[in-house]
Amino acid sequence: MNDITDLITENKWRHIFVSLIFIILFILLTLASNFIFKKLRNRALRSQSLIDDFIVRLFKVPSAWIIFSILLNIFSSLLDKNTRVYDIIQKTGQVLLILSIGWLIVQAVRAVFRYFQNKLDVNQSDNLTARRRLTQLNMIEKVLIVTVVIVFTGIALMTFETVKGLGMSLLASAGVLGIVVGLAAQRSVGQILSGVQIAITQPIRLDDVVVIQGEWGRIEEINITYAVVKIWDERRLIVPIDYFLNNPVQNWTRTSSNILGTVFLYVSYGLPVAPLRKKLAGLVKNDPNWDGRVQNIQVTDSKQWYKEIRVLVSSEDSSKNWDLRVSVREKLIDFINENYPGSFARISTTGEEKQRHTATDG
Repeated sequence: MNDITDLITENKWRHIFVSLIFIILFILLTLASNFIFKKLRNRALRSQSLIDDFIVRLFKVPSAWIIFSILLNIFSSLLDKNTRVYDIIQKTGQVLLILSIGWLIVQAVRAVFRYFQNKLDVNQSDNLTARRRLTQLNMIEKVLIVTVVIVFTGIALMTFETVKGLGMSLLASAGVLGIVVGLAAQRSVGQILSGVQIAITQPIRLDDVVVIQGEWGRIEEINITYAVVKIWDERRLIVPIDYFLNNPVQNWTRTSSNILGTVFLYVSYGLPVAPLRKKLAGLVKNDPNWDGRVQNIQVTDSKQWYKEIRVLVSSEDSSKNWDLRVSVREKLIDFINENYPGSFARISTTGEEKQRHTATDG
């Protein structure tokens, strides 16, 4: 009896010792692998080719499973296959294998989409087609990656009997719980479907110029559940993705990057318009922000005390048009002040009117 007890105790300590050696070797080899991949990544970043960067990222995570698998085969002869320790190590190896395959698929998806995205040049002045395709690729890539992550995480969890049993019990009692979960997930699912709809119909695209709630900016990111708008003053506006489907949004580059800009001036009735038109033609002629299409001045409204003058100028894109409008506004104001002083609108108050009438009666 004592011999059996001693044998059990000896086997127990032997399994503990072998397990500790296994864990220590796995940690050391993983650290060494990370160090090697870090060196390889630094060298790949210095090269001009993108293939070596992709290869380093592709095999970094699966290397952990390879190390684990090799150690498991080496130490399997030292462990009793009927013990709990061996079951845990084997289960860990299965999970690492599943996650490694998922990682390879995710990296392959990213590589394929990066290949097509790098062929699109959004820095051109007329980049509508490039932005349209880039938006579609960006959204489809994110949906595929999320799908792969969910699928392989589910497969990894289903390797555990306890989780599998929990899933079966939840399915068996899915009456009220299913309704609650469905209501809770309705918003998230709606956001994802809105993201897919935007990728297909494209009311907005990457780098589009939009005005949202009075804020002027460019679409910087389009994610599955939200979009990032870069405001002109470097702020970021985070907008839920379904906002663009449920609310009016000004899109200045919906069909073309070319744009018309307006400058309004409020002047007295005595100011002639012809000299302003001649001045405007000279201003935009030598301005690199003008695309040569449209430059015009019109009287668009008349009030009791002043008339409204609209200056219309065109540019290749909204950024150039903004700079052009600022320049035209500044120089026209200076021109009016220098050549026609006192011509800007002045609304007389009631007190001034009374003083004027009193002076006239006197």
